[in-house]
Amino acid sequence: MRRFDFVVTCVCCALLGYFGWHAYKGPRGFPYRDGLVVKVASLQDKFEGMQKDRAKLESKVTLLRPESIDPDLLDELARGDLELAKPNDVVAFTAQKISE
Repeated sequence: MRRFDFVVTCVCCALLGYFGWHAYKGPRGFPYRDGLVVKVASLQDKFEGMQKDRAKLESKVTLLRPESIDPDLLDELARGDLELAKPNDVVAFTAQKISE
């Protein structure tokens, strides 16, 4: 009977060691988890940057709505798109690289 207890104890210890090793060094172990934590932090930073960009674009869209048009922004966009100027304005042309 003592021999059977010893064999069962050895098998249980071997299984515990096997699963412990895989938890620590296996393909889904602690190093993999650490990599995921780094990836989550990177994606979180990217997400926050995208949220800031979206907020800027939403504020610009809000300024272009008919009920809240900003006259200065409207004037700037009209002059830029239509390439018009007032007679008193000084116009400075900038060179733009044309992509092929």
